[in-house]
Amino acid sequence: MPLTLNDDQQMIRDSAEGFFKAEAPVSQHRALRDTADSVGFSRDTWAKMAEMGFAGVLVPESHGGAGFGHVAAGIILEAMGRNLSAAPMLSTAVLGATALQYGTAEQQAKYLPLIAAGQRLFALAADEAARHKPAHVTTTATPSGNGFRLNGIKGFVLDGHVADTLIIAARTSGDDNDRDGITLFLLDARADGVAAARRSMVDNRNAARITLADVQVDGADVLGAVGEGLAILERVLDAGRACLAAEMLGVSSEAFVRTVDYLKQREQFGQKIGSFQALQHRAAHLFCEVELARSATLKACQALDAGDDRASFYVSLAKAKAGEVAILATNEGVQMHGGIGMTDDFDIGFFMKRARAAQETFGDAAFHSDRLTRTLGY
Repeated sequence: MPLTLNDDQQMIRDSAEGFFKAEAPVSQHRALRDTADSVGFSRDTWAKMAEMGFAGVLVPESHGGAGFGHVAAGIILEAMGRNLSAAPMLSTAVLGATALQYGTAEQQAKYLPLIAAGQRLFALAADEAARHKPAHVTTTATPSGNGFRLNGIKGFVLDGHVADTLIIAARTSGDDNDRDGITLFLLDARADGVAAARRSMVDNRNAARITLADVQVDGADVLGAVGEGLAILERVLDAGRACLAAEMLGVSSEAFVRTVDYLKQREQFGQKIGSFQALQHRAAHLFCEVELARSATLKACQALDAGDDRASFYVSLAKAKAGEVAILATNEGVQMHGGIGMTDDFDIGFFMKRARAAQETFGDAAFHSDRLTRTLGY
């Protein structure tokens, strides 16, 4: 499959870039930060995204979505990265919609149309360790009546403070790090015993610490099969990782563009600093790195759409590469802006902070490098 966009995907790209530039630019991100907004994104913007079909990009048409696939989702996330647009796109439209692909017909009919309409927010509550480790699950699900009783603590739950429905990874059998014995549950975020504590991250996005204290769920709330949730969780995470790689690609691309524009404007010693050969070499190197990340990210999204058995390999490659490039691009951007790059007057620092947070989410470059070597049998 060629690493290019088809005509429909190019139309989605043009639509997404125009939308986020007009409706959710960097200035909106700054305003949300300055006002310490309790939600962390604009609900009006999210409603407009649903009208554009973005919220339902991974929801099948039979459930009111667009069904465009992961390449299209990546295109949307890339445009969001360029503008630092905050919205529950990743948590709901990607992670939530992907998880429900493994639900029952009743679960899909109940939730997928609401996701596509932008009327219900989801949050994946999986991580518990200090660093990303999907198989490390200490939250317990013990049999109780016709269902289970959940107890445990989840950290770093993206948009968990505003979610309507939580997707909980809990252990129904085995030890804390066993790959078997993990079960996924759909849980009403307002159920008795659920407490969410909002946490503001370095990039001013929001995550939450979710505490579960004797929370009762029914057997009908199980997502997939009991004890076999890790395989589903990894597929859900891979969709999120690929889309995060796309968002970081947008962050890197915009940081590069803004830096080059600044090099063309800033004068030193009576000439534009963009004429200095050392800075030209650094900009050329950065351009090549961004394009490599673009190819890796597109391949990962294509592999997910094609159901490729090697999709996890391509996703980890994209997440690792896009993360490294995002750090490089934003570091170079701040440095080549000089001292003012560290001030709040310029937006370039916002891109650096977003790159740091996104790179750590769902596994950093080291995590995915290790995952790649294991996939290759080392």
